[in-house]
Amino acid sequence: MKVMLRENSLGKLTVYVPKKDLEEEVIKQTESDGGKVFTLANGWELEFSNLSDPLKLPQTVEARRIS
Repeated sequence: MKVMLRENSLGKLTVYVPKKDLEEEVIKQTESDGGKVFTLANGWELEFSNLSDPLKLPQTVEARRIS
């Protein structure tokens, strides 16, 4: 699914999912075999396979929901 990564007014990383009209703060970032995994405040875990380091925000990227 396509998601947008950006910073909120407090400087925290957030993920916006347009199809669900959902915007949540990233509370945890981990590495996996498939790339980076972001855990959102609502409990979702999204895996990103092609994120640049360091992140350039805002940007739209492809993510896969793993839980």
